[in-house]
Amino acid sequence: MSHHATDKKSPHPGHGTDRSGFGDVQFPGWLLIWIMMLATILGLYVVLTSDSSNPEVPKRVEVVDNGAVSAQERHLIELFKNASPSVVYIITRTRRGKGAAVLRSAKRVGTGSGFLWDGKGHVVTNHHVLTGAEEILVRVADDKLVPAKLIGAAADYDLAVLRLTAPPKGIRPLSVGASSSLQVGQTVYAIGNPYGLSRTLTSGIISALNRRLPTRTQREIRGVIQTDAAINPGNSGGPLLDSSGRLIGVNTAIISESGGSTGIGFAVPVSVVNRVVPDLIAKGKVEKPGIGILILSEEESARIGVTGVVIESVIKGGPAEAAGLRGVDRRRGRLGDVITQVNGKQVRTVADVATAFQRLGISKKAVLTLRRSGRLVRVRVEIVDIS
Repeated sequence: MSHHATDKKSPHPGHGTDRSGFGDVQFPGWLLIWIMMLATILGLYVVLTSDSSNPEVPKRVEVVDNGAVSAQERHLIELFKNASPSVVYIITRTRRGKGAAVLRSAKRVGTGSGFLWDGKGHVVTNHHVLTGAEEILVRVADDKLVPAKLIGAAADYDLAVLRLTAPPKGIRPLSVGASSSLQVGQTVYAIGNPYGLSRTLTSGIISALNRRLPTRTQREIRGVIQTDAAINPGNSGGPLLDSSGRLIGVNTAIISESGGSTGIGFAVPVSVVNRVVPDLIAKGKVEKPGIGILILSEEESARIGVTGVVIESVIKGGPAEAAGLRGVDRRRGRLGDVITQVNGKQVRTVADVATAFQRLGISKKAVLTLRRSGRLVRVRVEIVDIS
């Protein structure tokens, strides 16, 4: 009896439908994925490393040496290397309130610049940098903080001298130049700590000479250097240098509505520094020529329409009292003596009178021309030290 096969054979292991496209050979799916990924990576490598002329394909940039610096650049680099170790960063702490109950955390922190004056650890800076300071720290070249003490200050010149309590070994003072031979247009350099950024170098020129800079004591510093070198808050007390790296001035002020550098900065000339600093180191003060009088403020004199220097009061026991000078009598409504000339030279401000006394010197006699009750009077008076 013949039979027709109606059952289908089961697929044999390892055989069956061809899904790989390679005949009877079947590849696992994960292997195909890896082959395709490898091909893609190889293709990208060929494209990126080929020297294609297609502008959209980035090419490798060769790094070359910058080359030698110019002679001028080498000079500036050496100037900074030699001078910057002599420039210091000054940190002050000032009590905000009054009384022993004020905590240390309530103290206000101020900063400024200065420079080493000698090998004994004396540091020169501005008087206004240290105003009200109860604690002073100085950061020297190796970034070490060293406590310092104020040993002398001269508000009339905005100068002060500190002494490091433990001067590091090998400190180098700045070389001192001269200000008498300076010329407008000469290149100058300032090193300081603007905004707390230590030892910053800026350059410029001398914009003007023999400027007059008012101080907080109603006097003037004469012979001041004006420069367009960038000077910002924190530069105060730092050195102004000539092209040889020698000290020619102490940066002290700027003219700016915003508080930042606008290209108008001022420096106390080194001729004044050379005269004032040795006295501050030796005696803690500078002699202040005077005759023992207090002057009416210029604002009040202008308000009452008086031209000249009005004597507000006479100090008892002083040369002015001995010479018979008179101050304002407010009870009787009487104006004090008005100084119009010193030794025949006209004076209009307190600064003019102070400069005249300074030029004459201690123990000298000054002839004052006074306007008293509508008439002119001449009085001879001795100049003494009123510091």
